Amino acid sequence: MSWGTELWDQFDNLEKHTQGGIDILEKYIKFVKERTEIEISYAKQLRNLSKKYQPKRNSKEEEEYKYTSCKAFISTLNEMNDYAGQHEVISENMTSQITVELTRYVQELKQERKSHFHDGRKAQQHIETCWKQLESSKRRFERDCKEADRAQQYFEKMDADINVTKADVEKARQQAQLRHQMAEDSKADYSATLQKFNHEQHEHYYTHIPNIFQKIQEMEERRIVRIGESMKTYAEVDRQVIPIIGKCLDGIAKAAESIDQKNDSQLVIEAYKSGFEPPGDIEFEDYTQPMKRTISETSLSNSRGDSKTELKFSSKSKGKLWPFIKKNKLMSLLTSPHQPPPPPPASASPSAVPNGPQSPKQQKEPLSHRFNEFMTSKPKIHCFRSLKRGLSLKLGAGPEDFSNLPPEQRRKKLQQKVDELNKEIQKEMDQRDAITKMKDVYVKNPQMGDPGSLDHKLIEVGQNIEKLRLEVQKFEAWLTEVEGRLPVRGEQARRQSGMYEAQTTPSVNNCAQDRESSPDGSYTEEQSQENELKMMATEFDDEFDDEEPLPTIGTCKALYTFEGQNEGTISIAEGEILYVIEEDKGDGWTRIRRNEDEEGYVPTSYVEVYLDKNAKDS
Repeated sequence: MSWGTELWDQFDNLEKHTQGGIDILEKYIKFVKERTEIEISYAKQLRNLSKKYQPKRNSKEEEEYKYTSCKAFISTLNEMNDYAGQHEVISENMTSQITVELTRYVQELKQERKSHFHDGRKAQQHIETCWKQLESSKRRFERDCKEADRAQQYFEKMDADINVTKADVEKARQQAQLRHQMAEDSKADYSATLQKFNHEQHEHYYTHIPNIFQKIQEMEERRIVRIGESMKTYAEVDRQVIPIIGKCLDGIAKAAESIDQKNDSQLVIEAYKSGFEPPGDIEFEDYTQPMKRTISETSLSNSRGDSKTELKFSSKSKGKLWPFIKKNKLMSLLTSPHQPPPPPPASASPSAVPNGPQSPKQQKEPLSHRFNEFMTSKPKIHCFRSLKRGLSLKLGAGPEDFSNLPPEQRRKKLQQKVDELNKEIQKEMDQRDAITKMKDVYVKNPQMGDPGSLDHKLIEVGQNIEKLRLEVQKFEAWLTEVEGRLPVRGEQARRQSGMYEAQTTPSVNNCAQDRESSPDGSYTEEQSQENELKMMATEFDDEFDDEEPLPTIGTCKALYTFEGQNEGTISIAEGEILYVIEEDKGDGWTRIRRNEDEEGYVPTSYVEVYLDKNAKDS
């Protein structure tokens, strides 16, 4: 089956057909090119989509991505980024293996087609020329034959006419012979031309045209094979990335399977746990008991100490029984012990009292004077939350010991800081070891360097290590302090229950106490001032009842056992270690703290105080 034999007379149709094949090939190239553009655009959109939903660096949003569900979402975004990369690979492979190759092949195909059809047209022109020569020779032979016949007829006519001279007859005879000779020559030329044409025609239709058409057929078949291979490559390019795309999808499925709701719930606890305990039960306040007037036998402070009753919260602050509420700090300042502290036990030697002799007794101060002293005393101002917030805003950062955070969060931050400092210490130690090794090399090979040039570096690294160790000790001390403050849930609940019971004592008892302070049952000026200040303190407490504890300024060791029975005092046992939050102001009392819920005043002579120099300077 050959085009040369079967389609020997379809030159024009073959030309149209081959041109249509090239058009199909170019159309396929355009299709693949547009597909690559779609893949590039799709990959770009996928990358932009993945980038759009990635968490921003150093933002609050990034902190939320520690949960397994958020991590799975991040993994999905990363897998989609890889998924987009595979579409870019598809585009690149289709461009390099199909578009570029087929474009170059189309150019070669056009040149080859042009050459073959040029040869075909040349063969057609040659056979047409031969045909024209045959036609010309044939017409000349026909004309000469007719001329010879006419000359012969004229000669015969002249020869039969008696009136024609002999010379005319001879001339007519010669002319007839000449015409016959020319006819013979034309006949011979026509015969030769005819033979030549038949030969050329045979060569044309049985040799030249079949060869040309065979080449065109081969060219067209190669084109068909090439477009088939390109379509197969088109499928293979897609198939090659399917395993990787499958891995991307498997990664997304694996990320989804890694989501652990229990772990996320635990992370929420770790992130927001404050370390405080829930408030205890609120005692019932019985307002049906009658108000009883009794005569006070002691001073205002003693009556408070005997009754062991605290100020009742006003209606505004009743509902604010938060787990971190301690005894009213404002009232603790206003009702601190005014009586002189008791002397230490007689068995103690003077050398056992590191803080000097017992403070002299002082006159009882009016309550209004104590309140004025509190309002004007600068060391107390830092207790106000609003001023602390303003100072934090001015400084632009929280305190170094993270004391502004709840206990559990503070413990986590301090532990994190200790770990970071330990890592820095390890780096410095590695650097010191490297410098030491380099120095040993210099000592063994002086031509490589001066060993003395590394001494200052070793000193500098050693100083850095020492500074970092001091920092670690400081933060570990804070961490130990915080861990020591975190109470067991049972003890904390019992302490809070007792505190709320004291806070919810009926107000009628307070009124009775106030009336007992005067023998005749009437209010004195000092008593009225104190009652007024109690109300003011309650209003102040509404705003500052949830403030943070005072910072510790040192530690102390109890030299003797002290039973704190008065209002504002705290009981201590011999040998007990406590925290100092306010040093002796000259009245013989030192304010200490056992934990977050127990603080009060003890005699200065009963404790050995170790003040923190840095805290004191600050």
